[in-house]
Amino acid sequence: MEPETLFPVPPDPRIIEIDRRLLAHYGQPPPRDVWNPLDQFIYSLLSSRTKTEQSHQVMRDLRARFGTWENLRDAAVAEIEQTLQIITFPEVKALWLKKDLMEITARCGELSLEFLAKYRTNKIRSWLEQFEGVGAKTSAAVVNFSTLRRRALCVDSHHLRVTQRLGLTPRADAAITEERLMRKIPADWDAIKLDDHHSLIKKHGQELCTFAEPHCRRCPLLDMCPEGQKQTKANPSDIAS
Repeated sequence: MEPETLFPVPPDPRIIEIDRRLLAHYGQPPPRDVWNPLDQFIYSLLSSRTKTEQSHQVMRDLRARFGTWENLRDAAVAEIEQTLQIITFPEVKALWLKKDLMEITARCGELSLEFLAKYRTNKIRSWLEQFEGVGAKTSAAVVNFSTLRRRALCVDSHHLRVTQRLGLTPRADAAITEERLMRKIPADWDAIKLDDHHSLIKKHGQELCTFAEPHCRRCPLLDMCPEGQKQTKANPSDIAS
């Protein structure tokens, strides 16, 4: 079953207000270029701990060098790693990528994930998370961002940091945090709305609620944020204006 049907509880009004304020502050996120599930799988596998611009560039580099994902699958690990040099951990991700593409082909008879559309979301995610380098964040990205367009919340490092500082969720990994947040999110938020919400939280984490120097005094959520209020009172000179 999907998360929203497992926990039929009223939505947390804080989530709705946070979304409203971030939307007013940053504006509507630009429409996503929606890729097929395999393209999204490859991108999400490679994008961990990597800036968005570099992740998109490495996808272009892979296409330019190999032409097709089948050629990428059949390439030597060293050649793949060389193409991934602009992203983090290229030596590890090259191994994951080749192994995963080979395993998808072995299991499915072809290098495609289009067949996933006929399965329920939880089954798709469980299947995806069997592959090397794939956890809750990547499986959520594949089902939510791709043409599958299912309800899921991609919880990245920005999302973890922002929601923890706001007191929405205690410290936990992406899988547990997503489960807790999905209990609080309105049931009528569809896949596109969840994608937009993720984009707003991510942008907030990149621009104001940053890891090292959060700009708490400029934050539209300061009056809702226990951590921000504590920091601005205790260490006013340490918080960027």
